[in-house]
Order: sequence, then C-alpha cells, then structure tokens
Amino acid sequence: MRTAAEIAEGLPSLHDETTPLARAAETLVRARHDATQRPAVERPERTRRLVVANQKGGVGKTTTSVNIACALAQLGQRVLLIDLDPQGNASTALNIDHPRGTPSSYEVLVDGTPLAEVAQPCPDLAFVTVVPATIDLAGAEIELVAEDRRETRLREAIDAHPLVGGVEDAGTDRFDYVVVDCPPSLGLLTLNALVSGVEMLIPIQAEYYALEGLGQLLETVRMVHEHLNSDLVVSALLITMYDARTRLSAGVAGEVREHFGARVLRTTIPRSVRVSEAPSYGQSVMTYDPGSPGALSYLEAARELATRGVMA
Repeated sequence: MRTAAEIAEGLPSLHDETTPLARAAETLVRARHDATQRPAVERPERTRRLVVANQKGGVGKTTTSVNIACALAQLGQRVLLIDLDPQGNASTALNIDHPRGTPSSYEVLVDGTPLAEVAQPCPDLAFVTVVPATIDLAGAEIELVAEDRRETRLREAIDAHPLVGGVEDAGTDRFDYVVVDCPPSLGLLTLNALVSGVEMLIPIQAEYYALEGLGQLLETVRMVHEHLNSDLVVSALLITMYDARTRLSAGVAGEVREHFGARVLRTTIPRSVRVSEAPSYGQSVMTYDPGSPGALSYLEAARELATRGVMA
C-alpha cells in the first residue's frame, strides 16, 4: 500500500487491489490538492461590504466570518477582515498577534487611527488582510457614548481607506470585500458595523434556540436602514452546524428557507470537528484541512455569495 506522500507526488489512479483505507487517503489527498487549484471568480466592480452578525452566541458567527473571508481569498478575491469582537477570536483564528496594546480596531473607533495603519497581512493567505481586535475594545462602547458620530466611525474609516472603492479610484489592488465580524450583542460596536455595511450575512445554527432573538436582530436592521444606513440589506443567511442525520436540523432549515426564501444560501455548513479545532492551531479550516467537508462547504458558500451579488 502506498503512503499518502507517494499518492500526493503524482496523484496517479489507484489500482483495484488497494485497500479501502488507501482509497480514502487518496480521496483526501486529492481534495487537498484540488483546494490549491480552485478557479477564481470574477472580481466585483466595487468593494463589497459584508457584515456578519447575530446577537446570539454560539451560532458560528466568527467561524463564518473567518472562513468566508479565507474562502473568498482562495477564489481570487482580496479581503479585508475587520475584527470588531473584543474577544478577538477572528484574529486568533487567522494567526494574528493581538495582545493588549496592539494597534487594532479599538484605535480606529476611539482615536480615529486609519485602518491601513492597524491592518496586518494574514500569514497563511496572501489575499487576506486583518484589522485585529484586542481586549481594549471592551471599553470602547463606554468611551464612545458621549462622542460625536459614534455610530459612523467605522464607516468613515472604511470610506477613507485608499483600497476601498472601484477600479477608477482604488485601482486593481483594491479590496474586493470588507468583512466585519461583530460581537454577540447589539451595542455600539455592532451598530458601527451595521452602519458601515451594505450586505448583512446572518449565520443561523440549525437548532430552534438559534431562531430566538432573530426578530430583534431584524428589527435593529430595519431601524438602522431607516435612520442611519439606507444601503443596508439582509442579503444572505447561512445555516451552520447542520446535521443531516436529524429531523431537527432539516426542520429548522426548512422553516428558515420558507420564511426568507432565496436569501438563504443553498449551501449549509455541517457540524465538523475540523472546523472547531482549526482555530486552536491559529488557522481557518480553509488552510487547516482544505479537503474537509466544512472547508468545502464554506468554499461553496463563498462562491454563492461572490457570484449572485447583493440580494435586496
């Protein structure tokens, strides 16, 4: 029986006499090889602004932010990921150092520091740039309460970035996507994200508890749309932690699709140990195990987002 290294070198076809274990190993190696050869999708004419939010914790919000950003990069898109969660989990997952005092989204919101001065390149993916979050961000909401333009600071920072815009003003090196990872609450940090965005992606865990509070989130989005950001729309919903073996997951998915229709992405994200353990290695699942079901699902979700455009 050949080793995985031998399979990886030439990727020849296995003979019929090989064992099921060897065939499974070849399948995995081929998937990982193909992950590095993924065809690019067409770049948008202007930078798309995507806010990933859900005030309920544990629904896969940060996991979705990180893996969608990395999947878009693997599809040839240039991505700026802004970590707006004081826990800094998105920064950790992308192997970005963010101890207290690191220039971060806190300085952007509170001190008006330009995004370009605090952004760091992701060490694993050339097309991903990260604005990290530190624990300092936990006090930002209190500090911003008495400040002018407290809801629009992130939007102003994004507007001012020289690589945000169209080819005529930001050039070919422009960011194709700005992805904002929000904290699991509806405070000033999330409000800044909603005011800065055009598209909103809501991850929904395939459990009934995950539907609780969704009405409150949508009401917040409606108010932001009416009073602060008329461009904001809930453009996509993504069902996460889907377990095809249970009727519960199918029931929740069916209910979400019935209510939101075409806004729900066709792709669902399965429960996956690989997705869960990747951040402990400072990676997204897209680089940790690109041939895993979770990685392939996020890739297809990103492809859907990139090819279907903004849904009003």
